[in-house]
Amino acid sequence: MPADSAPRRHTRDGVALAALAILDEWGLADLTMRRLATSLDVQPSALYWHFPNKQSLLADLADLIVARVRPVAVTDAAWPEPVRAEAAALRDALLAYRDGAELVASTLALGLGGEASVTRLADAIAGGGFDAATSRRAAVALLHFVLGQVGYEQQRLQFDSLGVVPAGSALDDTPPHEAFAFGVDLFVTGLGAPHLGTHNARPAPTGRGTDAAGRRPRA
Repeated sequence: MPADSAPRRHTRDGVALAALAILDEWGLADLTMRRLATSLDVQPSALYWHFPNKQSLLADLADLIVARVRPVAVTDAAWPEPVRAEAAALRDALLAYRDGAELVASTLALGLGGEASVTRLADAIAGGGFDAATSRRAAVALLHFVLGQVGYEQQRLQFDSLGVVPAGSALDDTPPHEAFAFGVDLFVTGLGAPHLGTHNARPAPTGRGTDAAGRRPRA
């Protein structure tokens, strides 16, 4: 039987779920195609029936993690409550998997999986009356905060489990969920400020003999 017609022993979904299990047990750094193939009792080359490379596998895992974000209940709550709820739901989904934030961040940086996270946040932000372009830019900025905050939490958890973190060495003693909520509140408060976007405005033309700030040079 030609090699390219060999039967597929595992489904794409089955391979992805096995990879998630390895991620939880060993972490992202030790999630290799060889380890995955061993866990499935196949040769590494068999995995390429489903994923052409490791990057495409990680993108699929990122999509699976984001897809498991709990649906935010539709209520009569005014903006920005839906934004807070979406951010919190995404945090919970990332924390459910070891190195979840690092995995999603790395695939987004490569322009691969995890796009649904931006869409959900943008839809919630649009409820505040922002146009589509502003909503998406704001969603990306908020996503960066979520990934950074959760990534820090997960690294602390791992280091704490290894006993390598000195007592009192945290940047902030606030419980992680409270620190996260505080950060999101800062974001939505700033997003609703009337000066939003002024950093993109072009400076006003200066008068003759003045500098960029409109000041006359000293004699």
